[in-house]
Amino acid sequence: TSIANCIRYSKPAEHELAMTFSFHHLKVDYKNGDKWSLMAPDFGRLKQLFADWQEQMTAGGGWNALFWCNHDQPRIVSRFGDDKKYWEASAKMLAAAIHFMRGTPYIYQGEELGMTNAGFASIDEYRDVESINYYKILRDAGHSEAETLKIIGERSRDNGRMPMQWTAGENAGFTTGTPWIAVNKNHTAINAEREAADPGSIRAFYKQLVRLRKELPIIAEGDVRFLEPENNDVLAYERTLGDKKLRVLCNLRGTETKAPLADYRSSTPHTLLSNYPGENRDALRPYEVVVLTN
Repeated sequence: TSIANCIRYSKPAEHELAMTFSFHHLKVDYKNGDKWSLMAPDFGRLKQLFADWQEQMTAGGGWNALFWCNHDQPRIVSRFGDDKKYWEASAKMLAAAIHFMRGTPYIYQGEELGMTNAGFASIDEYRDVESINYYKILRDAGHSEAETLKIIGERSRDNGRMPMQWTAGENAGFTTGTPWIAVNKNHTAINAEREAADPGSIRAFYKQLVRLRKELPIIAEGDVRFLEPENNDVLAYERTLGDKKLRVLCNLRGTETKAPLADYRSSTPHTLLSNYPGENRDALRPYEVVVLTN
């Protein structure tokens, strides 16, 4: 449906809905609009979609749901981030990217731990009927076994349906029985028990995001304006409320990228949050997020 309709659906004066979910931003890696055709994410399109929905819903008094993951989506750190070399940095950046926007943020089970895609090596490990059906469709269309498993591995709904990774123990602490689907092998490294004991963990970062939204009215209530429209490497936006200002700059790439950090710091000098230690004035490091405030 249109943004204009979503404003009417969710505008409090209309007495209809509390918020609307838009899935357009989760289709920017669908080649020709086909879920089962892979392509690199079109971050330019992603930025434009966020800008349109954020700015127009704000102007019209509507309300957005803010989310990356759910039971039908692959894990965002595997999809738009890097679940290997920059696993922690990219998971934190992606979290901050939406949690400082205007709307209600959602945290899907395990997202706060940086849970990744399943990494299954055989179609026999999948349970999702859509994935099993598309395995046959893709093989019949001429894709090799390896190509097919790569596509299924990146798109399957089972990526978001793996048992929650509580501990490094048997079945990730999820059950003493036999789970309906295998647990992710990386649960020995990625689990709630380990991250709860680590003040620098992804889980701890999410707790910071929740705390800041409760403490700073600008995050929940401020207006929003997107910055750096021509820079497809950086997602950047500004929140304002009265004389308060908050700027969010996210490097969407696994390489260092130029961004006018010094210019932004001149008017918003205080670093409220970052996913890297120390300060870098000249560029954003791989998957770095910097949140500046006055």
